[in-house]
Amino acid sequence: MKISSDDIAWFDGGVSHIGTDRPEIKADGESPARKVRLRPFGITRHTITFSQFAIFVEETGYITDAERYGWSFVFRGLLDQTGGPQPEGMPWWNAMEGAFWRRPLGPESDWRSTPDHPVVHVSWNDARAYGAWAGGRLPTESEWEHAARGGPHKARYPWGDDEPSDTNAVHCNIWQGSFPDRNLMADGYYGTSPAHSFPPNAAGIYNMAGNVWEWCEDLLRIRSLSADAKRRNAVALRENERVLKGGSFLCHHNVCWRYRIAARSGKQADNGTSNAGFRLAFDRD
Repeated sequence: MKISSDDIAWFDGGVSHIGTDRPEIKADGESPARKVRLRPFGITRHTITFSQFAIFVEETGYITDAERYGWSFVFRGLLDQTGGPQPEGMPWWNAMEGAFWRRPLGPESDWRSTPDHPVVHVSWNDARAYGAWAGGRLPTESEWEHAARGGPHKARYPWGDDEPSDTNAVHCNIWQGSFPDRNLMADGYYGTSPAHSFPPNAAGIYNMAGNVWEWCEDLLRIRSLSADAKRRNAVALRENERVLKGGSFLCHHNVCWRYRIAARSGKQADNGTSNAGFRLAFDRD
């Protein structure tokens, strides 16, 4: 195993729960809260960093999806000048040629300027490859939520139920101000922050809200909101997307209130962006 035991938080197996009965974004499938049974597992105390990922690439020669495609999406506010095409309805993203984990803001940038920040521009495929090399795997959504709460108890955020604000309740790296044009930076960061930033939760785990979205193993299943489908307990898969948890430095409660523990999103397995990273889970022997 290539991760230090000191960097892993371990949890006993048993009954826990996933989801919430207080959904804010119903279309994402946050609700209802439901019981799950977990086997004993561990999870890294912080997301995998640039420097950790660099060792993996050096030892294996691995080529990420973004490298193969030749471009990746970068938040426009991080760029000195406008990049390539913008996706419809999301003008704050630029398709930047030459952006990948080693050049996170494009050809003129270098990961070494932020070695202790979460590695970004990694797809689900890339994260799984790293996990196999490191002797771990991606966490399930149930494991991720359990770890974010610090155990089986209920909490809205990793630190409890206190709602973050734009000025005086700064618990994590999210957007403060008017997105996407004005960031007050009350948390001290415009983009990502170091993986050990902000106080850890009760289990000693850092940054499970904000900073970067984190890949989970699961396919994104959405429970149907129709009454008929509810009776049949129907679920839908959204274009083979994989689950992402935790929100990112771009989240704000007015535009993306997804830094809550029960919140979720999804992307296709080969898609990486400048706000997507991961942490690893481990099975207890």
